[in-house]
Amino acid sequence: MPDAGSADQLQERVPYVGRPLRRREDARLLTGRGRYVDDIAPRDLCWAAVLRSPHAHARLRRVDTAKAAALPGVLLVLTASDVAGAIGPIRPNWVMPGSKVPEQLVLAADTVRYVGDRVAFVVAETQAAALDAMERIEVEFEPMPSVVDEEAALADGAPQLHENVPRNLAYLHKSGGGDYAKAAAEADTIVRLRIENNRLVPTCLEPRSIVADPSPADGALTLYIGSQIPHMTRRFVAETIGLPEHRLRVVAPDIGGGFGPKMHLYAEELLCAHAALRLGRPVKWTEGRSESHVATTHGRAHVEHIELAVMRDGRILGMKLTSYANVGAYLSNMATGIPTVNCANFATGTYRIPALAATVYVMLTNTVPVDAYRGAGRPEAAYIAERSIEAVARHLKLDPVEVRRVNFVRPEDFPYHPYGSPRLAWDSGNYQACLDTALAMIGHDRWRARQEELRQAGRHVGVGVAAYTELCGMGPSRLLGAIGFDRGGWESARLSVGAGGKVTVFSGSMPQGQGHATSLAQIAADALQLPIDDIDVVQGDTAQVQAGHGTFNSRSMAVGGSAVRVCADKIIAKATAIAAGVLEVAETDIVYRHGAFIVPGTDLGPVTFRDVARRAYVAHSLPAGLAPGLDETLFHDPTMLSAPSGVHAVVAEVDVETGEVTLLDYVAVDDAGRIINPLLAEGQIHGGVVQGIGQALYEGAVYDRVTGQLLSGSLLDYAIPRADQVPALRTAFHETPSPTNPLGVKGIGEAGTIGAPPAVVAAVLDALAPFGIDHLDMPLTPQRVWRALQAKRA
Repeated sequence: MPDAGSADQLQERVPYVGRPLRRREDARLLTGRGRYVDDIAPRDLCWAAVLRSPHAHARLRRVDTAKAAALPGVLLVLTASDVAGAIGPIRPNWVMPGSKVPEQLVLAADTVRYVGDRVAFVVAETQAAALDAMERIEVEFEPMPSVVDEEAALADGAPQLHENVPRNLAYLHKSGGGDYAKAAAEADTIVRLRIENNRLVPTCLEPRSIVADPSPADGALTLYIGSQIPHMTRRFVAETIGLPEHRLRVVAPDIGGGFGPKMHLYAEELLCAHAALRLGRPVKWTEGRSESHVATTHGRAHVEHIELAVMRDGRILGMKLTSYANVGAYLSNMATGIPTVNCANFATGTYRIPALAATVYVMLTNTVPVDAYRGAGRPEAAYIAERSIEAVARHLKLDPVEVRRVNFVRPEDFPYHPYGSPRLAWDSGNYQACLDTALAMIGHDRWRARQEELRQAGRHVGVGVAAYTELCGMGPSRLLGAIGFDRGGWESARLSVGAGGKVTVFSGSMPQGQGHATSLAQIAADALQLPIDDIDVVQGDTAQVQAGHGTFNSRSMAVGGSAVRVCADKIIAKATAIAAGVLEVAETDIVYRHGAFIVPGTDLGPVTFRDVARRAYVAHSLPAGLAPGLDETLFHDPTMLSAPSGVHAVVAEVDVETGEVTLLDYVAVDDAGRIINPLLAEGQIHGGVVQGIGQALYEGAVYDRVTGQLLSGSLLDYAIPRADQVPALRTAFHETPSPTNPLGVKGIGEAGTIGAPPAVVAAVLDALAPFGIDHLDMPLTPQRVWRALQAKRA
């Protein structure tokens, strides 16, 4: 007899999607039971250290490792000549067609090109021994002139970093649409501004760490690494060290923050893998905090020159953008794509600006390579659009809120193709509604009414708003191929149903705190109409998960979640066929409801999902042609990207005697499509906003323009926000479902870092308006604000 199931199984269920469930991993992490790479210590573990260049640009005249190699406990000392032919060069994964790619060796052979460039690699029995040996290596440098500024790097006579990259110009990008010359001719006025997007050091709570554990018996290797893209890391490493991919297993355990930098190929994982295979022993390298400032990629680092063709009523007819993007000494993984495709293409933001003429100079400098950092080009683009709106409003003496309203893309315009672009499309949104909600929540009119009164009392309070949009959920694969991306845009999911009806989801997405184990389980539980406790989620192990592209570009729910959803449909389709056989009816007669298969209008059934699962594996009476088991795998390749959007509003107060900025209130109204889990979504907004506040007010990697030394080389000199510097963040969601995927979701992980910087800067400059200060570049530190005030008072 079919298993009729319990009454609880058949009763009406409240969907899991949309419920604020807590992360499954919270209890484990909060009680100290997390497992990070540095916690992993295989038997016979040895330690690695890297000798780095103290010079920004120098020739290597001599590298003598004899004294280091002679120290007790030292197992291996490697220089460039020792690994030549064994470890290939580090190749970027996103190379815009026409780019000039300099060779990046894992260890410098004849020239170092930034402070932190790798010179030698030491492996010893203990970390202390490795560090001691590193200090015994004798290196003779011949310093050369350096250049750290992106605009100066293009000037005649600037120091040249690589022979195959004349004028340090790795790529010249031109894009846009419409007719800017015509727009400028028809405009009532032209508005110009220059802005800087400050260089940032991605300060993950957990620095990078690697354990390479060999299996001498079969030549295999397990690489434990906090990677956002485990399967891609396996491919990158295997190809570069010449190891067959099936012999390399990559395991990503708990990750203490990713934010983009933990998705690139670095020399350290290649050197650890090579050393482990060479020694037949596991090798660990863990980055020091100060070392992280020169060993891990930086973010942002742009200078933009903007020209706007404007009508007197605030309408913007066209934008001309000239951008200089500093990508450091070498092209990291996505270096040429971020300032071009990810930034320049989005420069018009949420606005109907008919013409865009964008030119981007992708420049090499004697600095740490620059790559993806939470937002990866979209924060820079939103900053361009929002500072432009503020400049237009100031020039025309209009309310910046009204200038936004005049230029917003309207709900009826979607799908919207910015500046007539045939490739780009914003899928859905309602920017006016987000703006109205944000203004109401922040009390915009109330603060405006109080401003003069507060100023008379000696308090200088400003209100700022910023709108943003972005494209995320990177794909489809054909599009990525067309723009030089050497990877696909799909994501995979496998749903394996056991004979007892429990389900394991194997996802190629990779969490770094987002709570995938909860949100993916919510998606699967709803699609399968099962209790969420019956769903387990497995990620981060290439030996268990079939394939994947990992987590970046806010793609996990839109692409990875959609893969789970569609794969669940395949499970239900097969289960329906089995149930139809049990009930001896046609599949079209079957309805699956609340975890059971029924035939409406009859007394047949119900047959529970658990019963079907058991029958699938016993396989005594399966319909003809149906294979045993209940296990499906699906590769979901999106048809297009989704366009999340939002409006953030800030109230800031400036102490005009000290220059200190205090944020009094912060509101974020975001449209991320359908919200899978409001609690986790809110957490993503909070984290991103804090990082965005950091960029606006505190963070900035600073180089000495003469010596090329990184002056902000530790957390003593590089400030990140403290808890007492962040106000209580208030959030709201305005859902316009995306038509680009079966869940209707859009990305949310990067929204805060996109919306916060322009909103905070607008609020501060609004507070400083009575002093005639209309522009300051980030970060708006007390010193920078105070100096601007002193200059105006003088």
